[in-house]
Amino acid sequence: MKTLVKYEFLKVLRKKSALIAMAVSLLITAVFFGLPITQFQINNQDGVLRGLEGIAYEKEQYADISVSLTNEYVTETIREVQALFEDPDHIGYDGNEQFLIEGAYWNGIAPREKLLGLIARNYAAPNVSARYNALTDLDVSDGTDFYQARKDKIETILSDPSNGLSEAEKDYWRNMNSEVEEPFQYGYFGGWEVIISAFELLMFAILAICIVIAPVFAGEYQAGTDAVILSGKYGKTKLTTAKIVAALLFGVLAFTLHVLVAFGISLAAFGMDGWNLPLQINGTTVPYPLTFLEGTLLNLGVIYFVLIAMIGLTLFLSARMKSPYFVLIVVVPVLFIPMFLSPNGTTGIYNLFVLLTPYQSLVPRFNSYLSYQFGSVILDAFAMRGLVYVILTLILLPLARIGFKKHQVA
Repeated sequence: MKTLVKYEFLKVLRKKSALIAMAVSLLITAVFFGLPITQFQINNQDGVLRGLEGIAYEKEQYADISVSLTNEYVTETIREVQALFEDPDHIGYDGNEQFLIEGAYWNGIAPREKLLGLIARNYAAPNVSARYNALTDLDVSDGTDFYQARKDKIETILSDPSNGLSEAEKDYWRNMNSEVEEPFQYGYFGGWEVIISAFELLMFAILAICIVIAPVFAGEYQAGTDAVILSGKYGKTKLTTAKIVAALLFGVLAFTLHVLVAFGISLAAFGMDGWNLPLQINGTTVPYPLTFLEGTLLNLGVIYFVLIAMIGLTLFLSARMKSPYFVLIVVVPVLFIPMFLSPNGTTGIYNLFVLLTPYQSLVPRFNSYLSYQFGSVILDAFAMRGLVYVILTLILLPLARIGFKKHQVA
């Protein structure tokens, strides 16, 4: 069996079209994940810093704000911002809002503007954007309870009728939120932020893998070798299984290579910093008690399930169709049409379905309270996606095997 798998694996790998598809796909992946580096820019008093120089400058700014976000620290930080606004000479006005200018901004705000935005949004209403200047509206004369404000905001989200959460789902999310450790440790997490925001770009790698394996069965029909294979001693048994195992092996290895390129580029440029920091410093209402590394691995695991199910779909179609091109006519829309289907919330059959499609399943949505309830059982988005694509795999792979075994030779 090992020999057959090895033979089929090399058969896939040695095709010039496979090598071209993988090379192009790796290049696209490298370009996509390299764009945040080449396009990165940050301003300081002397002008604009771009690329690696700008990234290094931003990381230096975090040296003084890699702190524990205790209530005392948050209170003092808010008071410092409010004190800057007390001097009229520090304030500018654009007709809509006040903001700090010149030295007050560059020295008091710019080095920690992202942190100040995080604090301000914690006190804002759900889905309302807020910047550092919103901190002037807060009364911190007796201090502030940053984490109580977080809990209040989460309760507002859970109680919002538009979210349509049942009482059981609300309790599910409350229990998950209770496992989030406080106070948050803040720090630099640029590399992980890029990876989390670009997961869906790995869809092009999945497409390339589907293109390569589309001829696994259909290619035999097209070349007229199916008669020889199916009339052989192991043609309908071991060889069919070997083709499926080889396709899965190729797909997983090829995808892992893409992941290494994508993550390697991002982490080489932005650094590993922040791998052990909580996801909540990128949005305080994130319910998952995970670090950036744990969240990345969780979503990556789901993507592998999606990949294997799409390999299963491709093999199933390949066993049923006479040309690899017909296979791709079906697979490409399945992968990419959901890109244009925008969910308008996390409730309703349409949204719950769209958020389970292959493309949407690559997007982690850590800040979303998306759950699926089946009686007393509640699954969050990651668990549901994993379950759906495991079931699809368990259905499609056996059907692919049966489809080739029962193929009628012309």
